[in-house]
Amino acid sequence: MRQRIMMALTVFIIAMAIIIQQMQVRADSTDNAYYLGTVQTKDDAGYGKDKNMKDSDVHYGWDLGQFRISGFTRTTKDEDGNPVFLKSVGDKVQLTFELEQDIAALNGDDSLVISNDDNGYDEYFGITKDERTNFGKGTLLVKYTDYQNKTTYVEPYTNYLKGVEKGATTEVLFYEEGDYEIALDYEIHEKKFGPDGYNHYQMLIKFSVRNGNCMVYPFDVTTGSELVNTSFTENGFYLDLAKSRYLTIDVKKQNYVEADGSLVEDTRFNKAASDGERFTDPGVYVITVKNLYTKAETEKKIYVGSDPVLKAYVTTGKDIDYIKEMLAEGATIEEDGTITLPTRETVEQEDSQTTEKPIQENDVQGKNTNNMWIVVLAAIAVLVAFVLIKALGKKKPSTNPTDIEDPEEQGSDEEMVNDKGDDE
Repeated sequence: MRQRIMMALTVFIIAMAIIIQQMQVRADSTDNAYYLGTVQTKDDAGYGKDKNMKDSDVHYGWDLGQFRISGFTRTTKDEDGNPVFLKSVGDKVQLTFELEQDIAALNGDDSLVISNDDNGYDEYFGITKDERTNFGKGTLLVKYTDYQNKTTYVEPYTNYLKGVEKGATTEVLFYEEGDYEIALDYEIHEKKFGPDGYNHYQMLIKFSVRNGNCMVYPFDVTTGSELVNTSFTENGFYLDLAKSRYLTIDVKKQNYVEADGSLVEDTRFNKAASDGERFTDPGVYVITVKNLYTKAETEKKIYVGSDPVLKAYVTTGKDIDYIKEMLAEGATIEEDGTITLPTRETVEQEDSQTTEKPIQENDVQGKNTNNMWIVVLAAIAVLVAFVLIKALGKKKPSTNPTDIEDPEEQGSDEEMVNDKGDDE
C-alpha cells in the first residue's frame, strides 16, 4: 500500500511539472511584443540624406531584420504617430534586434554581403564628418531625450552585426522613461561591381517610454512618513512622483474663514506643481494628478494645521456645517479626525438616572412571591426527571427462548396438584 501511494505521488509531481512548464512556455509566447523598423536608402557614408529605393536596388524586397520591443504593459501613440510604451511596476522595457539574414550571403546571394564601413559617420547621432569612425559591420546608434528635453548620445555599438547568426535575437538595452531614436547604419557590398558596389542603408526607429501609473506620494516634511488620502499634518508635506516624470500635477489650496456664523471656503491658489515641491502653510490642499497617455486621474486631499473641524472635514468628507451641527448635538472629534456620536446606551443611562424612583415594599413582596414559584417549579421538574429515570432504568424481562419452558411439558397447575396427590 505504501509503495502504491509513493508511486501515485511521484506520477502527480511529474504531471504538475509538465503542466507548469507548458504554462511558462505559453506565457513567454504571449509576452507583449512590438516590431518596428523599415529600411531607408542613404546617399553616402554620412547616412544623412534619404534616397528613393528603386526596383533595381540590391536591397529591394527584403529586410535585414527587425527591432523588437517587449516588457511593457500597454502601447499608445504620440501626436507624431510614434509608439509610446507604458510600463507598470516591475516592467522592464527591452529592445532587441532579430537578424533575418546571413550577412555573408544576403537574400541568399553570396555575392551580396555586409561590408566593413571603416569611415562612417552620422551627424544626426552626434558623429561629425571630422570624427569618422570605423563602423565595422553595422553600427547601432542611440539618441535619448529626457523629461527636461536634455539630449544624450549613447556610445555607438560598432561592428554590431559581426558574429550575429541568422535567426538570432540580440539584446540591446533596457529603457526607462524618455524619448528614444535608434538607428542601425550598415553598408552593403555587391562584390561583382567591385569598388563601385557599395551602398548605405539605415533602419531608424523612434519611440517613447512612460510610466503607466497615475500616482503622487505626499510625505510629511518633518517625519518623512507617507501621507495617504485624507491625511493631516501640522508640519506640511512635499510631493514625490516616484520618478514618473511625465505626469501633470495641480494643487489647489483652500482656507476656511468665519462668515455669518459659518466657515466659508476661500480658494487661495490653484496652480501647477512639480516633483519635490513643499507645502507648509495651514490649509486644505487638493492634489490632482493626470496621466496624459492613459487619461487616468488621481486626487488626494491633505490638511495642514491643527483645527479639529478641518481635520474631520478632510477625514470624513462631511460638510463643515454638518460637522458643527454634530458637535452641537454632543459628538466629539477624535485624534484621527473621525467623528464619534453619543451612543444610545449613554442616552438611556442618563434618562434612567433622571426617571429612577424608590423601590416600593409591594415590589419586594412581588419579587419574593415570584422567587417562591420558581423554587416550586424547579422541585417539580427534578421529581419528574427522577421518575422518568427510574422508569427507563427498569430491567426488561428476558426474551431468551431457553428461559421459557414449554407449557405442554409443564402442564396446568391443576394437573400438577393432582399428580402430587396421586403420588402421595
